Amino acid sequence: MDDIKHKIFEFISKQSNPGKVPIVARSFETNHSKPDATEDKPTVTLEDNKNAPSDSEILETIQPEYFQENEFDSSLFELKKLPDELFSEVLEKDLAQLKKQQVVVSNQVLQLILEKQSACEQEFNRIVEVQSLVGETLEVVQRGRQDLEIARKHFTTASLGILANYRKRTIIQDLLRSLNSIKTIQLTESRMQEMLAAGDFAGAISLLVECQSATALYRHFSCVAALSGKLQDTLVMAEEQLDQALSGVCYNFDESIYSKLQAAYALLGKTQIAMDQLHMHFTSAVHNSAYKVVHAHTQQDSSKKQYAALCKSVPEDKFIVCLVELCKALWGIVLSYHQVVNWHQQHNTQTHVGEGDNFESSLYEQYVHQKLEAGLKRLWHDTQTRVSPLFLAAQLTHYKFDEFLQLLAIVHRLEQIGEEFCGSESEELQNCVQAQSSNYFRQYHTTRLDELRIFLENETWTPCPVRDDFSLLHLQEFRGVRGTLQQLAGGGGAVSRGSGSLDGSSVGGSFFTRYAKPGSGTPFDSCPDVGDLSQDENILDVTDPSGYFSEESDDDHAEMNGDSSSSRNRRRQESSGPLLTNTTLTVLRHCGKYLHMSKLLRSNSNDVVICLSQLFDYYLYAIFSFFASDLPSMAPSGILSLKLQSTLKRIRESLTHNERETNACEFRVGEPSMSMVVDLSSTETLHGLSERVVAVESLVFLAKQYTSLKPYLEHLQPQSHTLHVLYNQSVSIAEEVRRPVYACVAWRAVDVKQTLSLMARVNWEVKDVMSQHSGYVDLILRDLQIFSMRLEEISKHIKIPAAVTDSLWGNIAYQLADVFVEGFASAKKCSNGGRGLMQLDWTQLVSQVEKMCSLRPIPHRELVDAYVKAYYLPESALETFVREHNEYSSKQMLALISCACQTNKKLRQKLTALIEDQERVNTR
Repeated sequence: MDDIKHKIFEFISKQSNPGKVPIVARSFETNHSKPDATEDKPTVTLEDNKNAPSDSEILETIQPEYFQENEFDSSLFELKKLPDELFSEVLEKDLAQLKKQQVVVSNQVLQLILEKQSACEQEFNRIVEVQSLVGETLEVVQRGRQDLEIARKHFTTASLGILANYRKRTIIQDLLRSLNSIKTIQLTESRMQEMLAAGDFAGAISLLVECQSATALYRHFSCVAALSGKLQDTLVMAEEQLDQALSGVCYNFDESIYSKLQAAYALLGKTQIAMDQLHMHFTSAVHNSAYKVVHAHTQQDSSKKQYAALCKSVPEDKFIVCLVELCKALWGIVLSYHQVVNWHQQHNTQTHVGEGDNFESSLYEQYVHQKLEAGLKRLWHDTQTRVSPLFLAAQLTHYKFDEFLQLLAIVHRLEQIGEEFCGSESEELQNCVQAQSSNYFRQYHTTRLDELRIFLENETWTPCPVRDDFSLLHLQEFRGVRGTLQQLAGGGGAVSRGSGSLDGSSVGGSFFTRYAKPGSGTPFDSCPDVGDLSQDENILDVTDPSGYFSEESDDDHAEMNGDSSSSRNRRRQESSGPLLTNTTLTVLRHCGKYLHMSKLLRSNSNDVVICLSQLFDYYLYAIFSFFASDLPSMAPSGILSLKLQSTLKRIRESLTHNERETNACEFRVGEPSMSMVVDLSSTETLHGLSERVVAVESLVFLAKQYTSLKPYLEHLQPQSHTLHVLYNQSVSIAEEVRRPVYACVAWRAVDVKQTLSLMARVNWEVKDVMSQHSGYVDLILRDLQIFSMRLEEISKHIKIPAAVTDSLWGNIAYQLADVFVEGFASAKKCSNGGRGLMQLDWTQLVSQVEKMCSLRPIPHRELVDAYVKAYYLPESALETFVREHNEYSSKQMLALISCACQTNKKLRQKLTALIEDQERVNTR
């Protein structure tokens, strides 16, 4: 080392001697510019130094190949650069360039060595110091080896034997502990089976996981390796038992069992897989339960049929029972799913409260929430797909209407459950029910129209005794919508879907609350009774549980007490209840059944509204055709309003058909004919006034009941054109039927022909004003007195409303006014005294009529007064009178002009022409 050091220092000292440094391009300074004594190096002048390139420029001219780190043969490189023809000048020039480059490189290397000289000396000093430390270490190692040799000699073989025995004892103790653990692991399988059988799923899985962890510690034993495989098989078997228990949750949810299952799956780390499995089990439960229920009600040879074909094999007499049991089975599955959703919601809430937010748990909760939300509609879709084929397979044409309503009630209750379960409209169920119900309802309504015609043709038009405050709400057929009608009538406004009254939703809480507890039954236990009577049980009279008094029940009660027919008639007359017939009750019952259907099947509400309208229209048309067809010919056309005429024409063209029509369209019924028992020609009974009153007032009562249904029907079909026509063209004119029907009686109360004949014989050319009225007035009053007495006699047997009496006397007043105008117009000549006699006769008649009736003032009085006063008008005002009064006939106007313009022939001709022109215009 010393020799190497001295050689390096010697080399450095030689290189650092200024006298021996090679000349470089920039060595023109004083300390480097001394001329060399050798002859090899030329003399460098100052001018040459100025023109010579710098060291950096020379370095840049060096070829890049000289800087390669790999082995580089510079001689070979230069030889390869030589051209084919060699020139001495070129070679010398290249040689000189290479020498310059070598000098510059050497000078730069030397400069770098000088810069690192001090660092080199320090490094050599450190090397010397390390050399001394290595020597000291060698001495320590030698001493240690000597000490170890001494220690080996002093220890004996007996001491080492003691240590070996202690080690063996420790190994044996460890082995015993391992054997005990292995024995415990072997007993774990039986213990885990006991825990699984007891329902402690979490404890069994926890024990199994601990055993698997233990087997990992003793896997070096061959027996433990085999036991580990057996434990794995046990784990698979335990998961199967967990899956079976999880499938049982679909049929009967138990919160304690489900909590243990969730804890067990959490220990296994398969909570998401368990949620997926649960949804698969719910789907399988729906399909398996449906197939099992339907198969139980079919023939034995239908075991291999598909579900749709199996549904068609259900016998007709077992169909309703099968549908109810299917809905009950599906309800149990849907209820279990709903309780699963509630359990997870409560569990998540408790987790947030007790443990705080955790990212992993929040992700799991989000996954469970999304899965359960998606499963709601999926499960309900599966439920619909099981019920729809069964309902479509039914032959509804063979069912009675009550049975049909029962089927609709069952499906409607299922739709309500679906709406509460997941907000579903159950479109698939509605479509299948609509497809099945449409044809049935049309056929049923056609039959009811024919039945109504038969009822009308056999109706005797005697009043049916009912309670004083009777309305359609007292009929059992309206029990399902009774609460809604009362709410709407009381200003409650529209009722939303599922409110519990309009659409028949459950009363007293949701289905999943009322039927959640075991033993509480199902929503389909009471489903055949579609009307929830609990909300309306106080409406009916306790003495009349049927909701109305029938004529038969009243007669039977009278016979039991020994009452005669006269006493029954007296009770009927004293009753203040509405006048209606059994046919009226039949129409109302049909309305109640139709509204039941509309409640259970909202999509059929349009047909229901149409059919309700047709029931009323046909009843209205029959009443008019029965009791207004015998209107006297002398009755004016104004008795029938234009609205009533157009309505009757519309009903006749759209609803009825005659025998010549061979292809009667749907919803048409034949023309009604009145029963032969009804006599409308007897003057003693005022031409069947009793029957007319009962018929017309029953129509008015029916119109009032329809009016009470208007808010409900508008809720079913808002902005319906059919409803608009029903209430604005049919119901609103029910009271107008009174006038033409009662006119048939009133216009026969007075002998019009005899009265006109007597009036024609009166001398209207008297000179003095008479103090005694004419004799025809007494004849009219005698006829009116007879009419009044007969009316009073009829009122003893039947209650005649004040509106009927007023209508009768109003028609009589109209007739008298028309008769008087016609009689006065028959006078060819009339003096001032005759005009006074006309006023006297009319005033006398009006005063006596006011004593007979309650009308104040007597209607149509101004018709006669204006006509008589027209005789006093000046000739200039007659033209205005003719133009303004169109209520008089042309004959009456011409008679007036003839008497008033006897002296002015020109004016008479002018007014006659005016009257003829007006008559032509009115005729057009």
